[in-house]
Amino acid sequence: MKRLAAALCLALAAAPVAAETLNVKVGVLREQHSRETLSILDIPAADDTLAGALMGAADNNTTGKFTNQSFEAIDERLDDGADIASAVDTLADKGALFIIADLAPDRLLAASERAKGKGALLFNVSAADDRLREEDCRANVIHVAPTRSMLADGLAQYLIWKQWRRWLLIKGSHPQDELLAQAYRRAAKKFGAKIVEERVYEDTGGGRRSDSGSVQTQRQMPVLTQNAPAYDALLAVDESEVFAGYLPYRTWDARPVAGSAGLYPTNWDAAHEQWGAQQLQNRFMATFRRLMNARDNGAWLAMRMIGEAATRVNAATPDKLRDFMTSGDFSIAAFKGVRLTLRPWNQQLRQPILLSDGRMTVSVSPQEGFLHQTTELDTLGLDQPETKCRLK
Repeated sequence: MKRLAAALCLALAAAPVAAETLNVKVGVLREQHSRETLSILDIPAADDTLAGALMGAADNNTTGKFTNQSFEAIDERLDDGADIASAVDTLADKGALFIIADLAPDRLLAASERAKGKGALLFNVSAADDRLREEDCRANVIHVAPTRSMLADGLAQYLIWKQWRRWLLIKGSHPQDELLAQAYRRAAKKFGAKIVEERVYEDTGGGRRSDSGSVQTQRQMPVLTQNAPAYDALLAVDESEVFAGYLPYRTWDARPVAGSAGLYPTNWDAAHEQWGAQQLQNRFMATFRRLMNARDNGAWLAMRMIGEAATRVNAATPDKLRDFMTSGDFSIAAFKGVRLTLRPWNQQLRQPILLSDGRMTVSVSPQEGFLHQTTELDTLGLDQPETKCRLK
């Protein structure tokens, strides 16, 4: 008996010690999106963005059981006027040096500045401003959300493929509407379309649903669109969601509506089901009892990028994961038909753009025939020779 006990002791001493679990904490820094919408179907959910991050963490943990890694999403929801620096500090103090950021552009830059001193890495999942990847690019921000120029180019390629080359552009009166209009003007020049006329819809305020009943809009929209030069498609430019939703079926001329209503470009849509996307949609619905939107998908994808990189380099430090993500060895599957990679010059995620009508995916850009010397995905948005980014 003594010999058996001694043998067991020797065996236990010789056995390899199990590796310590690598715990990866990811903050979810998000603003409130409560707003009046044109449709009650578009009212933001309370767990917008967070739900996608939670699902991404769960998916990472499925693999983490075998790689001895665990992933946790820590929610930090900002109230109106909340201090962004304090929120970053709070997440860093909890050990979250990876931060999924659902923030307006200026607040994202402020968060980036604060995170720099903490050694944290941000993942932008909503801000579409091109300047964040160009003159205002930051080394500690990876952009999961597509830019306005990527979205505009994705739609423009399809309109050109359809031979709908003449566009009537109607834009809203807010600053972000002008930024989007600039992206469509650039896309028209880039792909050989012609904007036959531009018109502006002035936002006079008021309740968008209560003040704009079906009878009133049925009279307004034809007047807004009549007497236009001959055009093939009406391009609605309305990031503020003021008027574009009222355009389909109400224009003076019988023309398709695209842009901010009708056929719209997006990184994700609840109707997308190709390339296995339906199983992701079903799992999301079963868990959160609602549809996955673009912000949710961006957060899920950011979490999956962190998980993939951590598994490949067997580390959880921001510098090591950023270096790997921007290398030629990194790619991520995203239910879009191709594996996605980062543009190393500005840390923007290359990705197809879905074109949806809200019921189904009508097409996916880049379209056939739009070629590039490196990857057709770089036909969407600003390419490396055009970049103003100097990472700092």
